[in-house]
Amino acid sequence: MTKLTPFEEDNLPVEQPSPDDQSGMRRWKLRQLKEAERDPYREVRYDRTHTIAELLSKFDDLFGKQARIAGRVMAKRGHGKAIFLDLADQDGRIQVYANVDTLGDKPFERLIAVDIGDILGVEGEVFKTRTGQQSVKAATCTLLVKSLEPLPEKWHGLTDIELKYRQRYVDLIVTPEARKRFRLRSMIVAQMRRFLEDERGFMEFETPVLEPVCGGATAEPFITRWEALDDDYYLRIAIELRLKRLIVGGFEKVYEIGRIFRNEGVDTQHNPEFTMLELYWAYVDYSDIMRLTEDLVVHICDSCLGTRRIEGGKEPLSFEPPFARAQFDDLMQEHAGVSVLDLPDRKAAVAQAKKLDVEFEKDAGYEKILDRIWSDRVEPHLIQPTFVLDYPVAVSPLAKRIPDRPHLAYRFELFANAVELANAFSELNDPVEQRVRMEEQIARAAEGYRELDEDFLHALEYGMPPTGGLGMGVERLLMALLGEQSIREVILFPQLRKQ
Repeated sequence: MTKLTPFEEDNLPVEQPSPDDQSGMRRWKLRQLKEAERDPYREVRYDRTHTIAELLSKFDDLFGKQARIAGRVMAKRGHGKAIFLDLADQDGRIQVYANVDTLGDKPFERLIAVDIGDILGVEGEVFKTRTGQQSVKAATCTLLVKSLEPLPEKWHGLTDIELKYRQRYVDLIVTPEARKRFRLRSMIVAQMRRFLEDERGFMEFETPVLEPVCGGATAEPFITRWEALDDDYYLRIAIELRLKRLIVGGFEKVYEIGRIFRNEGVDTQHNPEFTMLELYWAYVDYSDIMRLTEDLVVHICDSCLGTRRIEGGKEPLSFEPPFARAQFDDLMQEHAGVSVLDLPDRKAAVAQAKKLDVEFEKDAGYEKILDRIWSDRVEPHLIQPTFVLDYPVAVSPLAKRIPDRPHLAYRFELFANAVELANAFSELNDPVEQRVRMEEQIARAAEGYRELDEDFLHALEYGMPPTGGLGMGVERLLMALLGEQSIREVILFPQLRKQ
């Protein structure tokens, strides 16, 4: 008998617990295994001949032959001197059949003691049961990992919503739909890169996450301390200003898919940390970016979903092009009863918000109040994919002004299921006007604007060609394509309060 370490002696039960104490019972079993020199954690590898999905796809060719597979025990059924297990790996699930005659008495007893959630390696013959069930007849079974915590009851899964987010690993084990959802996320990001690089000639660059000056979006930053420099730095709230420097430097099609951090509250549409696609394309305007955006979304629907019709949201969505187009001001007049021309300053915006019973923070600036009126009264009506064009300059400090409508800017946002998916501009490249716009944002104490990014303004002074730019939230897009109502459903590890 193996001598246990002091730590194991203290943490593994000596006496067999009550069967109701599942965690205790599993730890007691672990003690028995270790004392019998069958430590389930001793294995450093297990050589599989096939994944379960591979075995199932080649089942007819492998029938009657030997295979080695591994996975987690998801179900267990005993019948006298025979036992049936369901074994699952990343992409597949298969039945394992074992009997005492094939395994022998001792190995069969050990297999009987296996719990749901344990990880096994199985070697045996590929065959079908009398009912036609595709199976593996076990000749040897190796316990690779002992699961010390029971899985949720199989018919209900992980029903505690907060626990699902805090223990995503359990959600992934017991919920095939969750694994499918996050596999789809990976596919979407891969297809974004394929579309932009292989079909449109964009190049991806990596830019800093830690910034000395905060900018590129209207959002509060996270502040961190760089001890070596004895100075505060910011986690980026956008990628925009760095990629525009590359356009100045002579690259003409650039993008980055990266993490963004915004120090804001958590709700169904917002998480403080999320993934953004940002791209910039020289010598084009926002109409070209609009066509690119539409083509990208349709490409993702076709390549990742196999359909352009999405079920499960507020109503079925059709991503069949062309998407609808609408003017920002027309929608404001239709749903908020006011034109942007009638809201020239904070005083007018406050009066209209109060008239509409739109709530806003007491010290909110003009831009924030205008945005609250828009999001409260207009956005809920934008269900089908819709490009909203030509936003007020006041809420678009990085976009070019429309000459014959100087209160508006060349900007569009793409909405679907009442959620903003993308934001795009004909980028402002006049360094003098850009400085004035940024100074106005600072004077109004707009979120994210604390000091001038002098290096960015200096870069513009060297000359940035006419450029179209796009920002698209990966999680927001995934929400729309899956018909999800909460961003937490499409983020593996959403931010939560400490327990």
